[in-house]
Amino acid sequence: MSESELIYLLALQRIPYVGDITAKKLVHHFGSAEAIFKAKKDRILAIDGVGHKVAKLLDFSAYEREVLQEINFIQENGIKVTYFEESTYPEHLKHCIDAPILLFEKGNIDLQHKKIISIVGTRKATNHGIAFCEQLISELAPLNPVIVSGFAYGIDICAHKAALANNLQTVACLAHGLNQIYPKSHQKYKNEVLKNGGFISDFWSDKTFDRKNFLKRNRVIAGISEATIVIESAEKGGSLVTADIAHSYNREVFAVPGRTTDSFSKGCNELIKTQKAQLITSAADLVYYLGWEIEENKPKQTQLFVDLSGEEEKVLNELKKLGKTELDVLALACQMPTFEITTYLLSLELNGLVRPLPGKMFEVI
Repeated sequence: MSESELIYLLALQRIPYVGDITAKKLVHHFGSAEAIFKAKKDRILAIDGVGHKVAKLLDFSAYEREVLQEINFIQENGIKVTYFEESTYPEHLKHCIDAPILLFEKGNIDLQHKKIISIVGTRKATNHGIAFCEQLISELAPLNPVIVSGFAYGIDICAHKAALANNLQTVACLAHGLNQIYPKSHQKYKNEVLKNGGFISDFWSDKTFDRKNFLKRNRVIAGISEATIVIESAEKGGSLVTADIAHSYNREVFAVPGRTTDSFSKGCNELIKTQKAQLITSAADLVYYLGWEIEENKPKQTQLFVDLSGEEEKVLNELKKLGKTELDVLALACQMPTFEITTYLLSLELNGLVRPLPGKMFEVI
């Protein structure tokens, strides 16, 4: 994307009544943002869904000053701008109809060919929710996923911190420009995040904290990953909105169950009850449903001396007897519920003792 085209794309973003869907429609029709502003009014009006209001506002000179100010901010602060038609635009997000036409990034973000999950939850996280979040990310660490969240209080910042603690890349999606951090108390995590991932936003530098921006930000969190995990949520809240958006994108959604009397489990329990989310109790559930492999393109050597729990030994011994076996058959042979046996299988897989096969099959290495 040339600087000239970026200037016109920024101007297109500034036009009232033109959101990301309409902007993409205009770009696809005319071939470039610059061509939109140079097109005659009757050609603009010929496009379905674009009315007189928009056609009248397509005057580049009206936005030139503020666009050039934003260009200066981008250049002076080392902001990377990614256009939705570029190959470096996040692959999962690219397929969302309302994805941002431009993404602003800062840090060392690399989402190409990565396992990416979003983790969200209440801002008033309980000790149980924090512990689950930390344990989940620790268990997933060998798979080297990118952890995405919203840098807010509670579960969000817990997910970012747990990712950093496990040397994983983490990406914070912001609901304001990249010239600030909200909440201010999270400023202390900024440099670590920049080193091990970074910040993403589709807001200009003049956009400050505003509650309505969080709803817009949530579509990026939901769209950029292959799965969204809700760890704790009350009956209403932003994390449920993110889950709904992810569900509408046909992405996998997971929710951590809890007691019916726990206020911050009500949202998760409702997601599971209405079948908008799969129940998740450990990393094994996520690995199983997403079909992730422990390592790509690297055969893992079997370890000779591994300390196994009694349950893990039982699963391994049964699998040795049965040979290639379906998960449900193995669970029946071990007299264990499926959700429990997947945890042991993941541990055995991480130790190089078993491997998953297509069709929910497993075998001893």
